[in-house]
Amino acid sequence: MRCPFCNHDDSKVTDSRISIDTNAIRRRRECLKCSNRFTTFEMLDLTLQVKKRNGTYEDYNQDKLLKGLQAASFHSKISHDQVRAIVNQITAELLAKQIREITSQELGDIVMQHLKRIDVVAYIRFACVYKRFKHIDDLVEALKTIIPKDEINKLKNEDNEYGVEKNRS
Repeated sequence: MRCPFCNHDDSKVTDSRISIDTNAIRRRRECLKCSNRFTTFEMLDLTLQVKKRNGTYEDYNQDKLLKGLQAASFHSKISHDQVRAIVNQITAELLAKQIREITSQELGDIVMQHLKRIDVVAYIRFACVYKRFKHIDDLVEALKTIIPKDEINKLKNEDNEYGVEKNRS
């Protein structure tokens, strides 16, 4: 590593710390020529491609996943730190699998598994966008996976009180 002060090519590492939030390693270095100290960050390069529904590919992007989870958990009991922890945990899972490609459906399912354990409201919000619900029955099917059947029947009966049509168009 080149010293930013004297441009010397050699330095020694005095301290290394892993930063889980940014998937980076922070290193304190000391130049062997001028003895000045400086900090470097080594970022983890996650070369993972996400195959979209339309067949195109894009790079896996933690920030995009973070924004989606923040939108789903807005005004819920999930804190910003918990959202970041979920994103970091998902990224770690993907790294552990050592795969080069994942479909957006597989990634969405992973996210939904995490949200389902933490907050039902955030889970349903994410599911509405991810699954692209077009009718109330689609939402009811998603609710069946997390809510007891008698509660779902109550919800269906309440739909008629508000004039919600049951037929799909």
